[in-house]
Amino acid sequence: MERFGPDELTVDGFLGGRLRIAQPRAGYRAAMDPVLLAAACPAQTGQSVLELGCGAGVASLCLGWRVSGLAQSGVELQPAYADLARRNAAENGIALEVIEGDLAQMPADLRARSFDHVIANPPYFGPEDGTPAADPGRERAQREATPISAWLDAGLRRLKPEGRITLIQQADRLADLLAGLHGRTGAITVLPIAPRAGRAARRVIVTARKGARTPLQLLAPLILHSAPMHSRDAEDLTEIAREILREGQKLPIPR
Repeated sequence: MERFGPDELTVDGFLGGRLRIAQPRAGYRAAMDPVLLAAACPAQTGQSVLELGCGAGVASLCLGWRVSGLAQSGVELQPAYADLARRNAAENGIALEVIEGDLAQMPADLRARSFDHVIANPPYFGPEDGTPAADPGRERAQREATPISAWLDAGLRRLKPEGRITLIQQADRLADLLAGLHGRTGAITVLPIAPRAGRAARRVIVTARKGARTPLQLLAPLILHSAPMHSRDAEDLTEIAREILREGQKLPIPR
């Protein structure tokens, strides 16, 4: 089995240290995006959740910390990251089934199941965008090999009728998300995420309900930082950003 050795890992605090999650020193390292993704998912106790491309498990574990009694599963292409997600789940005492496989060719045991919720943080960079990362694991996690349309197809197929899909993505990929959801979902909400007031949104969180016909809602942006400029001297998260990122609170998205 492929796995990271102890010297290849750091252990990092999430949700203000409520979770301790091992991540590769040189590979893909999660920051705030999976935490925001988890906060946006409206899962309730007793429901089932599938994460596409779960990596080291940060989004699923943040969600599992906030909502007890979930039946959580994740599919991950890279064996070493799948193993790390299992280890992180065990270390934090949160139930998470992790299955190795390609979401574009969904493993058979997942193809036979459906879920109340699907969450995903697809790779941000297109095949020709930017400079390739030196670490192969980080490169695979960040660069799109499977099109966003295939991520959406895989997620929607695994959803129960009226189930919800929740995604976080770069703002410039919003059109791709909406194109893939059009005609198959409704009750779509788009939440722009801006670093500071008056700045352009860099991320969007998109939620949708399978089979619904309710019109799209474009929400007011979530502002992450209160100061007009970055400062190294103090953390300047807005109150709502601090509640989400440091305390594990739910993101209040109208449904």
